[in-house]
Amino acid sequence: MDAIMNKIRSLDAYPKINEDFYSRTFSGGVITLVSSIVMLLLFFSELRLYLNAVTETKLLVDTSRGETLRINFDVTFPALPCSILSVDAMDISGEQHLDVKHDIFKKRLDSQGNVIESRQDGIGAPKIDKPLQRHGGRLEHNETYCGSCYGAESSDEDCCNNCEEVREAYRKKGWALSNPDLIDQCKREGFLQRIKEEEGEGCNIYGFLEVNKVAGNFHFAPGKSFHQSGVHVHDILAFQRDSFNISHKINKLAFGEHFPGVVNPLDGVRWTQETPSGMYQYFIKVVPTVYTDVSGHTIQSNQFSVTEHFRSSEQGRLQTLPGVFFFYDLSPIKVTFTEEHVSFLHFLTNVCAIVGGVFTVSGIIDAFIYHGQRAIKKKIEIGKFS
Repeated sequence: MDAIMNKIRSLDAYPKINEDFYSRTFSGGVITLVSSIVMLLLFFSELRLYLNAVTETKLLVDTSRGETLRINFDVTFPALPCSILSVDAMDISGEQHLDVKHDIFKKRLDSQGNVIESRQDGIGAPKIDKPLQRHGGRLEHNETYCGSCYGAESSDEDCCNNCEEVREAYRKKGWALSNPDLIDQCKREGFLQRIKEEEGEGCNIYGFLEVNKVAGNFHFAPGKSFHQSGVHVHDILAFQRDSFNISHKINKLAFGEHFPGVVNPLDGVRWTQETPSGMYQYFIKVVPTVYTDVSGHTIQSNQFSVTEHFRSSEQGRLQTLPGVFFFYDLSPIKVTFTEEHVSFLHFLTNVCAIVGGVFTVSGIIDAFIYHGQRAIKKKIEIGKFS
């Protein structure tokens, strides 16, 4: 047994020195104190990295197909009333969403930006007890109301029972509604009267659009939109105005869900119009993004970059449609962010490297100072130090 113990003892790579041979110095104590503090600081720094997740970023080719893109927006127009403001969306595949109303909300604002309480439609309109029927007579008690579409009916059974339905029928035909007062439904509802009463008001419009994941655009503009000779136009004659102030503030614009660390460059952007009328354009490059947290939950979202341009109606021969346009295109590259924890073995390896590295460097510095002091002391003793 003693022979085995002696063999193991001979393998000791850390031979012990008798305490009688130790020489403790002041410089060694200072170096020990400093190195201990450095070790602690590095240890706590490594511990913080171990306890918190780190994010790994990768770039991949986006191979997804047939997906949709959700556009969340919140835009304030301080000088455009809600009654004349509409939202359209279209893409290069030919799909169009004109005068979108679902999932879109509007708040009327006064000149100071305060929200105005909603009021009943038609206040201030001339009162007509008997609406005009499609056949030309007035509505009688024993009749069912069926208003005329004024030539925009797609079939003999079609009825337009309010001003909005007449405007929608005209839009589908590609016609402009030049004088709403000639339309019985619009006159009864006080369409022009309501627009005049809302002069000087603003509008906060917010909600979301669900579009195809292909290049396209969406825009906010006055009037109903329709296609005429293959050109997208808006019916603004009905408002009887020469110019529209499209000054706006983008409170929020995001393509997809929010995820930690995302920066939307248009949030809080404000633009004030100085010319009579024009078109403000945002050209957006959308980058598909996948974010995976530590628990494995994945968020499919997007980031984007943007450039801006204003087209005044005075430039060129073609009349510029007043409005705020967002043209977006998708990047073929997808970014993935993955949160993950450092493994315990990796943490242990780094801690050992810190302790060993600081200990070794401290020993080298201590030895250099100690031997330097001894050499100088010897020279002083023999009188050779000058």
